[in-house]
Amino acid sequence: MRSPWGLLPGTSVTSVTAGEVMATVRVRLEGGQDVTAAITLEAVKELGLGEGSEVGILVKSTEVSLATGPVEGLSIRNRFPGTVTEVATGGAMASVKVAVEGGKLTAAITKDAVDDLGLAVGAPVVALVKSTEV
Repeated sequence: MRSPWGLLPGTSVTSVTAGEVMATVRVRLEGGQDVTAAITLEAVKELGLGEGSEVGILVKSTEVSLATGPVEGLSIRNRFPGTVTEVATGGAMASVKVAVEGGKLTAAITKDAVDDLGLAVGAPVVALVKSTEV
């Protein structure tokens, strides 16, 4: 599957851990990374998700944070090293496109953050994706 910005090609579900209302779904990406998503148990049932199900990962771009190096002490499980491929800034906000192994992501962050982090095309970054937003 081709991956437009914000869609990471998944190969298959590796595990589903169900609770009373929510479930965590772990997915292996084509690039070899694992992504964990927290979704409703109802969605798991409606989509027929189980170990081995083929899926893609849709990421809300406003929930992708960027770091310029390793970040410790955060509960964010989904961390993807990548490279900035494009930066578009406006008066207050910026769109930063990042190539990660096996996919591409877009982060909507403040222009101040772009300046503070020194983000430019070719800069190495770590994309941090909240598991509840995958």
